[in-house]
Amino acid sequence: MIHYSISKPSISLSVPVKIRCESKIEMAKPPLQQQKQQQQQQMGPFTGRDPNVKKPEWLRQKAPQGQRFQQVKESLSTLKLNTVCEEAQCPNIGECWNGGGDGIATATIMVLGDTCTRGCRFCAVKTSRNPPPPDPMEPENTAKAIASWGVDYIVITSVDRDDIPDGGSGHFAQTVKAMKKLKPEVMVECLTSDFRGDLKAVDTLVHSGLDVFAHNIETVKRLQRVVRDPRAGYEQSLSVLKHAKLSKDGMITKSSIMLGLGESDDELKETMADLRAIGVDILTLGQYLQPTPLHLTVKEYVTPEKFDLWKEYGESIGFRYVASGPLVRSSYRAGELFVKTMLSFGSAVACFFIFLLPLIVIFFLLLPLYAFSLFNTFGSLGTCQVPSFLSDVLWVYMG
Repeated sequence: MIHYSISKPSISLSVPVKIRCESKIEMAKPPLQQQKQQQQQQMGPFTGRDPNVKKPEWLRQKAPQGQRFQQVKESLSTLKLNTVCEEAQCPNIGECWNGGGDGIATATIMVLGDTCTRGCRFCAVKTSRNPPPPDPMEPENTAKAIASWGVDYIVITSVDRDDIPDGGSGHFAQTVKAMKKLKPEVMVECLTSDFRGDLKAVDTLVHSGLDVFAHNIETVKRLQRVVRDPRAGYEQSLSVLKHAKLSKDGMITKSSIMLGLGESDDELKETMADLRAIGVDILTLGQYLQPTPLHLTVKEYVTPEKFDLWKEYGESIGFRYVASGPLVRSSYRAGELFVKTMLSFGSAVACFFIFLLPLIVIFFLLLPLYAFSLFNTFGSLGTCQVPSFLSDVLWVYMG
């Protein structure tokens, strides 16, 4: 980010009245007009509003309000926690904080502070080369907040912290461990940065006790340099997601793509195929919304029907779940129920292999012995009862 410093002009007594009058006129301009002029001066070739692209009705959301919304907001403020919901101006903040359809309030906690060291052109989070150091009490405060809300699924994300040697993965891991210690049954999804491609940092977080590792590739390959900070990259993101999958057996991985930035259908299919090739389980697709005129211009508003088609396509090529819709975001609650179900399914599979599989093996091992015993005893297989020793063995395993 380029920082401008403007020195205060000195005015001598010899300045003509005419110039001072012009200065007064300039100062008297409405603040909104001055703001527009500043924005026009700072806008680049990829920013600004496109007058030919109008925001459709399906993207209009009511202003957030409600008792539960205020309770969550006050709780976050008291514990000095940041949320991506607020910092990134998420359109779903009212729905998630009020509990949506299931009554469970969901907030995506943002750790490592509220200031990012990168300047992606789609993101509204404030940036700085030297943000304040992370709050050492943040892991404990986050754990207390989660416990007080009573939620059973939480998403933790963070800003990029290129100023910290490990990219903040150690702090991230401490937060997960604190939550698991205070509430072991809580399911934790971590939406992470790329840690500058540091795979040891990825290991640190993957083995902290989290249940889902999420990292967003954001856009198609061609648009990476336009959309993201130069320190991010397509291959680097794929490397992080791939390593997270390989680092721990059974780790669920997740990524997200924004639509409406000028990508083609073929480019989107290519990116989805690349994510599947490294085993990504869950994909979210949502509409890019321009936070301010200084951010990337929206090239297209994708219809809800097209999002439905992308959901079908994604699941047809192997994604275990695709959340796709104009207002879906990477940490949106649309996929949480499925993730919980998938984790529960994983536990059921584990129970099968631990308890039922040995029983099946024993059954098929004992079956020939049973038949042989019957044949030797009676010379027939159809007019007898199970020998007592086999009955006892099967009774023990059948409970």
